[in-house]
Order: sequence, then C-alpha cells, then structure tokens
Amino acid sequence: MTTPSRTVTTRVVLLCFAAVLISYLDRTNISIAAIAMQEQLGWDEATKGLVLSSFFIGYLLLQVVAGSLANRWGGRIVLGVAVLWWSLFTGLTPPAALTSFAMLIAARIALGLGEAAVFPGSINMIGRWVPAEQKSRAVALFSSGLSLGTVLALPLTAWIIRVWGWPMAFYAFGALGLVWGAAWFGLVPEGRGVAATDSGGQAVPWRRIFTTPAVWAIITCHFAHNWALYLLLAWLPSYFKTTFSMTLANAGWYASAPWLASFVMANVGGLAADRMMRAGRSTTFVRKALLCVAFFGSAIFLLALPLANTPTTAVVLMCCTTSALAFAIAGFGPNAFDIAPRYADVVWGITNTAGTLPGIVGVAITGYLVQRTGSYAAPFQVTAGLCVVGALTYLAIGSGERQID
Repeated sequence: MTTPSRTVTTRVVLLCFAAVLISYLDRTNISIAAIAMQEQLGWDEATKGLVLSSFFIGYLLLQVVAGSLANRWGGRIVLGVAVLWWSLFTGLTPPAALTSFAMLIAARIALGLGEAAVFPGSINMIGRWVPAEQKSRAVALFSSGLSLGTVLALPLTAWIIRVWGWPMAFYAFGALGLVWGAAWFGLVPEGRGVAATDSGGQAVPWRRIFTTPAVWAIITCHFAHNWALYLLLAWLPSYFKTTFSMTLANAGWYASAPWLASFVMANVGGLAADRMMRAGRSTTFVRKALLCVAFFGSAIFLLALPLANTPTTAVVLMCCTTSALAFAIAGFGPNAFDIAPRYADVVWGITNTAGTLPGIVGVAITGYLVQRTGSYAAPFQVTAGLCVVGALTYLAIGSGERQID
C-alpha cells in the first residue's frame, strides 16, 4: 500500500485544491461585497473592519479541534462535512446581514467554524494518499487554491454585484460547495493509499509538540505569512479603490492580479522544493531557503508600495510581494510532515491557530490605521517588519528533520 493509484492520488489532491479554492471564494467575496454593503448599510471603515475580521473568530476556535478530529477520524469525513457546513452559512450571509449586524457577525463566525477544517483535513488527506517525495508539491498545489480562489472571487464578485446585486455573490458561491460535496463523497475512497506512519490509536503528545522549537518556528512563520496574506486579501480592493479612485469593478480586477502571480509561484516553489531534495539538498536547507526568499522578498516590496503613485506601479509591486510570499507555502507548509509525520494534521491545526490571529487582529488594526492615517503606508510597514521576524526566527530554530516520533 506504499504506491497508491496515481488516479486516486491525483483526484484527492485536486479535490483538496478545489476545497481550498471554494473556501477562499466564500471568505474573500465579502472584501468586494463589503464595499457595496457598506454603502447600503451605512458602515464606517472601522465597522467594515469588524465584519471582515469576524470570520476569523470561528476559524480560530476550531483549528486544533479540526486537526485532532482529522487525525482520529480521517480527513475524508472531517473535510467533507466542513465544506457542506460552511457552504450553508455562505448562503445565509445575505439574510443575516439584512436582519441585523449581530446576525451577520454570527453568520461570519459560523462560516469560520466550518472553514477551520479545510487545511487540517487536507493535510491529513495528503498524508494518507501522497508519497513522501511528492508532498511539497502536493501541499503547494492544494494551498495555491487560496490564490486562485481569490483571483476568481474578486472580479467575479464585482461582476455579480454589478449585474445581480451583492446577495447573489453569496448564494452562487455557497451552491458550489454543495456540488463539491457530491463529488468528494462520490469519488474519494475510505482509507489511505500510502502506509501509515504509526499503528493507530496513539494519544497526541501535546507536551512534546509544544516544547519543540521547530514547531514554534513554524508557528512564527505561519503567523507572519498570514498577517501579510490576510491584510492583502481583505484590503486590496479597498486599497486600489480609495488610493487611486477606481471604480469597484476596476478595483476587483487590479486586486486579482497579485493572486494570479501567487498561484503560479506557489506551485513553482513546491516543484523546486521537491527537486532540490531529490538532488541531495537537506530538507532543512530547502525549507530555510524558501522562507528567506518569501519573507525578505515580500518585506522589500511592501516597503516600496507607499512610493507607488500610479495603479500600474502599485499592481506590479503587489504582484512581486505576493509572488515572493508564495514561496513560504512550500517552506512551512509541508514542514509538519518533516518534523512530526504522525501528527502533521494536529501540528497544522496548532500553527494555523496562530496564523488565524492576524485575521482577527491584523485586519481590524489595518482598518483602524487606515482610518487614523488616511493611507496604507503604516499597515504595509508593520507587515514588512513581521515578515523579517518570521525569516530570522526560522533561520534560528527551524528544522526539516524529524523531531517527534
């Protein structure tokens, strides 16, 4: 059972990719829809920031739980149920928003609760179905669904809103999850395609995990990466609209370009990681090299962004930022398989808990800073500093060697 059917393995990876893509359609469409919702419902920038960040409360709460459930019951059932759950609450977002602000916040939190399982569940499925020598590219591929989902979500949401109004964006994307669920349960088999790394039934070594420096290196990187990721996901459309006085549709198109670049470079990074390791480079070297490119590169371009005085210059710098940042996915993304292969889904749940905090704190702080300063320079500078901290921390204590048996 160490050589799974290539057809089944490909199917699993592509459906995990599709799940991540749908999750980002469902969480990102509000960054465009919120502009129209703000005008209709009378929000200020700080209120809009609270709406954008509320999703991450639910997303934060169930990360570790989702990883533990996937480790115990398998990613097939955990991920399948999660997609159906969050698709339901995507569709319920418009009636909730039109009922009351509290109902909207509750619907966004419920959406986050469901989406908490998308990465731990997918990591579990990669562990079950993908051979070790292909894991970097598999993790990079399914994770890059976040970039392609954003590429599609921004202009598509803007177009749907212009033609049918903002509620239809939530109804249409919610329906996609139901289609995915039918394909997932119909095409993905039970069990696994590669040999288990343990005999099963073992308790999660929580103390060992939390006292391992290499785990904290991933936690730091995940936090820094997601601070940059969530800031850009939530605020790029507003950045282009307010900084360069664009229409809503044009802001959506400009904001989508950096995520297309990210999608391409994430997969380049995954292929490069596996190729370097096949050529004899140590796993530790590969992970550190990719994370240095990601964090130092994105910091440089973020610091240059406030100097952009045309939308073309801004979008080029933003594409460079997201391209560099995308290399981090093949850096810390598969690292849980390196250091704790039996508990990669649990480790991911833990590190993505830290990675979710920027969605709550960072997105809301960005709204405050923009309202207070009237520009995006301060949020970009803070984000660049955190990227540098992430790189330096991983260089100091990160590892690609097995740490937890």
